[in-house]
Amino acid sequence: MDKKIKLAIVTGGASGLGLATTKKFVENNIKTIIIGRNEKNLAEVAGSLGELCTYKVFDLGNLKEIPQLITEIIAEHGQIDILVNNAGINQKKAFTEVTDEDFQQIIQTNLTSVFVLSREVAKAMLSKKSGTIINISSMAAQYGIPYVISYTAAKSAIEGMTKAMAVELSPQGIRVNCVAPGFIATNMSAKALDSDPERKRKVLSRTPMAKLGEPEDIAEAILYLASDGAKYVTGVIIPVDGGNSIGF
Repeated sequence: MDKKIKLAIVTGGASGLGLATTKKFVENNIKTIIIGRNEKNLAEVAGSLGELCTYKVFDLGNLKEIPQLITEIIAEHGQIDILVNNAGINQKKAFTEVTDEDFQQIIQTNLTSVFVLSREVAKAMLSKKSGTIINISSMAAQYGIPYVISYTAAKSAIEGMTKAMAVELSPQGIRVNCVAPGFIATNMSAKALDSDPERKRKVLSRTPMAKLGEPEDIAEAILYLASDGAKYVTGVIIPVDGGNSIGF
């Protein structure tokens, strides 16, 4: 990893894949600001990881306040080198039962907030013509999964937006990439799969490596994309899925 200390923002950085990423960044001497809504969780994580980790309590649903958030971060910490758009929510519901409000809530949290935050961070990165933005997709954007229509729409758009952002921003020194996690062993996924044995069987049967991934697997991919080792990589969607997206 690079020797120079960089500054990263990880949304949803106090739990799950975001927490694994935060830990990996701190281990590699990257100063990391975690953003989330639960101050208790944020404070506990920051306290446990030491001086290289700090936090901001913020609801990314407050789109109009995001520009001010980034202004504050730059005033306090200087240039932002890395943005990881990890925060997101899901909803399991039959297509015909999804309300307009359900759909818009998922889209706003998982897509619109990513757009607004990336736009504001990119403005700051453009001033130094350097930086990297890493989005998080899902297997839901790689193939059809029932009962997650809103989530699928958002994550499919994230992949398209990643490519469009990369084409526009890369000539100006900003790389934009995306990681598409497969089925990862987190508390949330364990609860969902353990309560649905048939779904778990199907997941594992189409995963060539025949096991769930670990949060650290996603963190390693994000670390790579954030590093100078990926300095010629932009606009890609990397499935980290044990082969699930190509499994038969």
